[in-house]
Amino acid sequence: MEQGQGDLERLLKWAAEIGISDSTCCGDSCLGHSLAVSYFPSAGGRGLGAARDLREGELLLKVPKSVLMTKEILLLKDEKLSLSVNDYAHHSLSPTQILAVCLLYEMGKGKISWWHPYLMNLPRSYDILATFGEFEKQALQVDDAIWAAEKATLKAEYEWKEANALMKQLKLKPQLLTFKAWLWATATISSRTLHIPWDAAGCLCPVGDLFNYSAPGEEPSRCESMEHTMHDLVNEDTSGMADMEQLVSDSRRLTDGGFEKDVDAYCFYAKKSYKEGEQVLLSYGTYTNLELLEHYGFLLNENPNDKVFIPLEPEIYSSCSWPKESLFIHQNGKPSFALLSTLRLWATPQNQRRSVGHLVYSGLQLSIQNEMFILRWISKKCTTILKNLPTSFEDDSLLLSAIDKIQNLDAPLELNNVSSTCRDEICAFKANILQKGERSSMESKERWRLAVEWRLSYKKILVDCISYCDEIVSSLFHQNNSSQK
Repeated sequence: MEQGQGDLERLLKWAAEIGISDSTCCGDSCLGHSLAVSYFPSAGGRGLGAARDLREGELLLKVPKSVLMTKEILLLKDEKLSLSVNDYAHHSLSPTQILAVCLLYEMGKGKISWWHPYLMNLPRSYDILATFGEFEKQALQVDDAIWAAEKATLKAEYEWKEANALMKQLKLKPQLLTFKAWLWATATISSRTLHIPWDAAGCLCPVGDLFNYSAPGEEPSRCESMEHTMHDLVNEDTSGMADMEQLVSDSRRLTDGGFEKDVDAYCFYAKKSYKEGEQVLLSYGTYTNLELLEHYGFLLNENPNDKVFIPLEPEIYSSCSWPKESLFIHQNGKPSFALLSTLRLWATPQNQRRSVGHLVYSGLQLSIQNEMFILRWISKKCTTILKNLPTSFEDDSLLLSAIDKIQNLDAPLELNNVSSTCRDEICAFKANILQKGERSSMESKERWRLAVEWRLSYKKILVDCISYCDEIVSSLFHQNNSSQK
């Protein structure tokens, strides 16, 4: 749920007053010089846009340590909280569990909380895997994804029960003691905290957590960008040399952000150059779409770090020294280097493997016949996986369109182009909502949509892999026939 404009204005006013700054030339309390809160409907919703042209490596935002919401700072500000958390009875709780309790405790203070302007701008619900109900979990269709969702929920429930004694000792309000409230707190921490070196739970960072995500690999290379920028500066005039020296200095910094001890603040930097009005993005790390869904509650339509693992026979794993996690299909449908190498060796007679091992690990094809065999094998595996799933790639594409048209449960829906399996799924969704009494809430719809979107991206990788393998096999077949003439 989006927060009101008034809450946002109060947050930015409060942030500027306590020293959060996006300028190096306006003192310690300035916002609006480099960044502006904007809405990007097709790219993450509310986020931070460039208020002016920004240069790669430039300091964008500085948030003082005293403003970060950490376990340490929360305990220092509240004696009752500190005494309860430091009680020996609660020493088994993890740093993340303690931060979740502290966050709920702070929420319970209402307007008297020092962080109230920030807390009022936090989302009121999340869509991480732990929040998925049974219907949404099953909508993922793929066993590994369903199991990931089930594990996430079980883990959250176990940690909630562990922390219950501390929450009761703190006399939290009844609504803050519920599992639903715990899920909200842990989802806030999972999706919004930033790394700090002194606390494994991380920190909540006012304003800094408004940046939306960009997957590593989507941006142009730093070297190329640096080269072009330096070339432009040098060719403009000699006065540009000072700017170039500053750019070289900036390039040595982290291009996303981190806590900097010398200024005692969390600092964010431009990972590339931005034009005024463009959304400024951060990379949190390399994640597959399932991992993004598990930890952050969203996924990307084009995620260069997404991958699909296909089941392999035990003898395939034993035929190579590559780790299992390196044997996958890339987001673009191409088998990984390690998967191709492994299958090339596995498809070679056992008594010949030692003699060709060095060629395999160099990434070389062993023969046209060997290559055609393994690519056909991969294509057949992908086809089998797709056939064993309840709906097809085409079904899910149509289902996504149908989900987007569901505005309320009573409105009629045009389902002529949707398969009977998808019709059944839509009916099951409506029954699920009515059973849970959530007629006024479409949170479940969004999670269902994310589940369908995830399985669609999973199937697309397999479909693209089949096309890729079949195309290469066809090319090799013609190549082989030509060589035999």
